[in-house]
Amino acid sequence: MSFNRKIIHALDERYHQDYLFSKKDIYSPDTSAVLFLLGPKPNAKESLSEPCLLLTKRSARVKQPGDLCCPGGSISSRFDTFLAKLLYLPGTPLTQWPCWPDWHKKRPREMRNLALFFATSLRESFEEIGLNPFGLKFLGPLPSQRLVMFKRVIYPLVCWVSYQKRFYLNWEVNKIVFIPLKKLLNPSNYARYRVKVNPSDKTAKHLSSNDYPCFIHKEQDDSEVLWGATFRIVVDFLDIAFGFKFPDTESLPVIFGTLGENYLTGGI
Repeated sequence: MSFNRKIIHALDERYHQDYLFSKKDIYSPDTSAVLFLLGPKPNAKESLSEPCLLLTKRSARVKQPGDLCCPGGSISSRFDTFLAKLLYLPGTPLTQWPCWPDWHKKRPREMRNLALFFATSLRESFEEIGLNPFGLKFLGPLPSQRLVMFKRVIYPLVCWVSYQKRFYLNWEVNKIVFIPLKKLLNPSNYARYRVKVNPSDKTAKHLSSNDYPCFIHKEQDDSEVLWGATFRIVVDFLDIAFGFKFPDTESLPVIFGTLGENYLTGGI
């Protein structure tokens, strides 16, 4: 079975009967849809081409600067509803999804909601990184995540980036980070993140009272920390697709980090 087929099958098995979308989340200003993007690193030698997770690093001009996240954002009810209808046309990533006929026939309400969130995440990803929607293969949905620090729920949708070699970043994105899946499946790359908060930032004071599970991505001289809601999305994917179980938290080493005074508000 091919890599993509394996992922499609695993996600479909997980959600064959379950309802994915809460009715109260549809069109809510507190709802976001994001793309969980997989694919080879652009311009890598063929011998080094391997499945990677594509994440964006948030710029200093937005909330939670420096964090790694999936591209996406909030629903634009009027525009995204229109785009969602276009996704029903033949040849789109949604109608090319192997599960489309079954969902379209047997789960029409879920399909409409899925199309809406997919439209939102495609639009936002085009705005943030210039993602080409015609170079994607849709693989399926992941469990939603509710943020701890903000009143927000995130719906992640898994896609394979087939052809894109270059991305165009807007002001919200500092850079794109490619993490090989084999590193995500290596327990030695996980740790506990102990953050230090600026004493004057009372809104984020509660963050310094806990250790947070995290993944450490090292590449040449750079090191990135993946934690929070995006980390939980990644762990869900690894569990569903590969049966990967996150290491016991108490056994993990502790790493330290500092959050800037504008972490929860954004702005330089």
